[in-house]
Amino acid sequence: MAHRKIASKAQAAFGEFAPTFAEYTDNVLFGDVWRREQLSLRERSMLTIAALVSGGHYEQLPYHLRLGRENGITEPELIEAITHLAFYTGWPSAATALQVAKDVFSENRC
Repeated sequence: MAHRKIASKAQAAFGEFAPTFAEYTDNVLFGDVWRREQLSLRERSMLTIAALVSGGHYEQLPYHLRLGRENGITEPELIEAITHLAFYTGWPSAATALQVAKDVFSENRC
């Protein structure tokens, strides 16, 4: 089963400034790594979100929360995953991630 291509915003964000970085993002990260069939897109999204929360990389979290939903992860599952991470990554990390998730999820309710 071939994975669909993941659209990144790398070209728009960095294409002129850092074209090689944008190319690696589009062609290697999302063009190769995310398309490998050993893990589903859903599993890759969950792992990526966990890594972002663990590393405190909240600026990347909104994109990956939205992508996680596109890849079949429900909002309750994402909330539960972040709650679970609180015990492994620290309460402040999870609280910050939950605030980001709350903001992202509220976009659909407006």
